Amino acid sequence: MAVSRTAIIAGNWKMNYGPRQASSFAVEILPELGRVLRNAPNILSILCPPAISLSAVKEVLEAAPTPRLELGAQNMYFEDKGAFTGEIAPSMVKELCTTVILGHSERRGYFGETDELVNKKTLAAFKHGLRPIVCIGENLEQYELGETGEVIRAQIQGSLANFNAQQARDLVIAYEPIWAIGTGRAATRQIAGDVIHLIRHLYRDMYGAEAADAVRILYGGSVTAANIQDFITHPDIDGALVGGASIKPEFTELVRKSAESL
Repeated sequence: MAVSRTAIIAGNWKMNYGPRQASSFAVEILPELGRVLRNAPNILSILCPPAISLSAVKEVLEAAPTPRLELGAQNMYFEDKGAFTGEIAPSMVKELCTTVILGHSERRGYFGETDELVNKKTLAAFKHGLRPIVCIGENLEQYELGETGEVIRAQIQGSLANFNAQQARDLVIAYEPIWAIGTGRAATRQIAGDVIHLIRHLYRDMYGAEAADAVRILYGGSVTAANIQDFITHPDIDGALVGGASIKPEFTELVRKSAESL
């Protein structure tokens, strides 16, 4: 990872832990996670529980303030308000969070989110002062057919369009090969690094060298405490979007090993 970019280790709790469980888990991991982060100025950690549990986790974090530990949402809509039953407005997310995950492959695959919709959400997040983590990645069939580059190019051009210069620098991208998410089959350091290098190159073509050097690109897909060092020591990889390991005490060890590797 480049020295000039602060690493991000974000935990996507997905549809796990209602308010009581989320609060209990945050209380469990916070003392050790806090000790790790207080000695790791090069790491930002973001906890992303389900929307219904955000307030409960925020209470825990506010009771024991920890440097470089923030709260993120897993999704939001792009409209400011209105008759959109079940959706969450950017302004609502902003009351609790600094960050929002957008375009996760599970949102794209299960709920039909398109590049165009992800782009609208990303622009809305910027409008409301949120840090978007936008996910991109190919499925197993595309990977085996050698279509990774083509898929990544289309997602970048569709999902990451129309940013101003500051937005282009502030964006966070998460490369998550769908074939590695929740499968226990993480991409190798070389595969992840090669694709993330391509992402940075494509982003440079869109927004210039300054933005490409500033944008943080994370790897996600079966990331664990056992393999995080393989990824975070790569010069183009700026951290991880962690799934299953983020809902276990192992998450603290994962953050610790990340900090020790930088």
